[in-house]
Formats: sequence, C-alpha cells, structure tokens
Amino acid sequence: MSTFDFQQLDVFSSVPLKGNPLAVVLGADSFTDQQMADFANWTNLSETTFLLTPRDPRADYRVRIFTTLKELPFAGHPTLGSCHAWLQAGGVPRGEEIIQECEIGLVRIRRQGDQLAFIAPPLLRAGPVEAPLLERVRLALKLAPEAIVRSQWVDNGAGWLAVMLADRDAVLALQPDYAQLLGLAVGVIAPCDPTRDAVDAHFEVRAFVAGDGAAEDPATGSLNAGVAQWLLAEGLAPSRYVVSQGTAIGRAGRIHIERQGDEIWVGGAVALCIEGRLQL
Repeated sequence: MSTFDFQQLDVFSSVPLKGNPLAVVLGADSFTDQQMADFANWTNLSETTFLLTPRDPRADYRVRIFTTLKELPFAGHPTLGSCHAWLQAGGVPRGEEIIQECEIGLVRIRRQGDQLAFIAPPLLRAGPVEAPLLERVRLALKLAPEAIVRSQWVDNGAGWLAVMLADRDAVLALQPDYAQLLGLAVGVIAPCDPTRDAVDAHFEVRAFVAGDGAAEDPATGSLNAGVAQWLLAEGLAPSRYVVSQGTAIGRAGRIHIERQGDEIWVGGAVALCIEGRLQL
C-alpha cells in the first residue's frame, strides 16, 4: 500500500462549499492509468486530477485530468485547483507565470492577487452548431423554438457547445431532460440585466454534462474560456466581465474573464477544504 498527499478544493469561490469541488492527488507518478480512472470514479466529482513530474522541461508540473468516465485533455477548474494545490504543497514556479503541462500541451497560469487565472487555450472546434443537433439540444432543454437566440461550438478539449438565451431568468428556470443530453457537453448563457437582476455579474451560465458525475457542473472554466472567445470575437461582451454560475444548484461560482491584447484570461478564487493523506 502506498501513501500520497491529497487535497480537495473548491474552485471559483473564495467561500468553501459554494464553488466547484476538485480532488487532487500530488506526487502521483506511480499511479497507473487504471488507478487514476478508478480513483476518479470513486470520488464521484466532476473531475479529479493527478500531479506528476513534467515531461516538458519548460513546465513546472504535469497534470492528468479524469472525470468519472474518461480522461480529459484540458479542463478549467481542474487547472486552477491543481495549480493552487501545487503551490500549497510548496511548488515554486521557474518564472513569473506558472506553466502547467497537460494533454493539450502547456497552459500558462498567473497569480492575480488572491486569485489564479489561466490563458484560454485555442478552440479545437468553433462555428455554428448543426441544425439537427441544435434541435436536439432545444428539445432536451424544453425550450420554445425561438428561445435560443445564438449558438456556437466552443470546444477546447471538453466538447462544449453553447447556446444563448434572452435573459437570466430563462437560464435559471431550465429543467433539462438529461436523457436527451447524454453524450453532450452543453453550456447555456444569458446576459444579466443590471436594472432587474440582483447579481454582481454580467452573465449567468449553466453547464450540463449528462451521464458523467454530476449532471450539472457548478462552475466551469473550460466552458467559460470557450464562451469568452465566442462573445469577445463577436462584440457581445466587454473586455472584462464576470460570470455567475451554479446559482440554480445552490452554489455561487464567479468566473472572471479579461481580454488583454490577443489573450483571454479566465480566473477565480480557490479555497482549500480538505488536506490529508490517501492510501491505495
């Protein structure tokens, strides 16, 4: 039996239990692929990560990211949570930025006060959602034909597509038919109205991943990174904005988006909730 350092963190919230939980196993070089998959399935969280010695000499650490069903090449809240865990465990970056190695390559991360932010990776798939698939999503979300005002592929490794509704209330009222969403990763976004919506955010987002851990993700970095590339490219959002996510399931996630030149940064707070030792 081997022993490993372990942390469980809450990402995109400075208040524990209000963001998106993440399990992190540190020093996991001796784990087999099967052990990683089995442990991630056992935690039953949206993602579990394993920190390893980097293969690329430019990286500060390497991370592998698992859902309850599969490995992901990239995900947002695991990137920030894994970085926080690495720093908490005494990691010292080589430069001003922290360089994470994952299956999509190297991801730059920086500290912004008491928050961390990663640079949005390139989209693997963009452009309009095909009409038959969009109709399947509409029916699964139980929306009227005219309710979806825009849609777009925003896939940066997790398979996301996104649809936009007219207002925040419509997003919060959704009660999806998860059976019709199986195999899809669907984000739903709407602008907040500052004169009507009592929320400190510009947009409300929900993220549905039916069949893999929790059916609704509380706060999603990869989705919001892709959506930011879409919104900013089309002039639908200011260069700096805040997303509220998790409201419908009792969370209070806040994702901070900032465009600097050609770069888009996705940031938020991370709170350590559990620290201990894992025996396997």
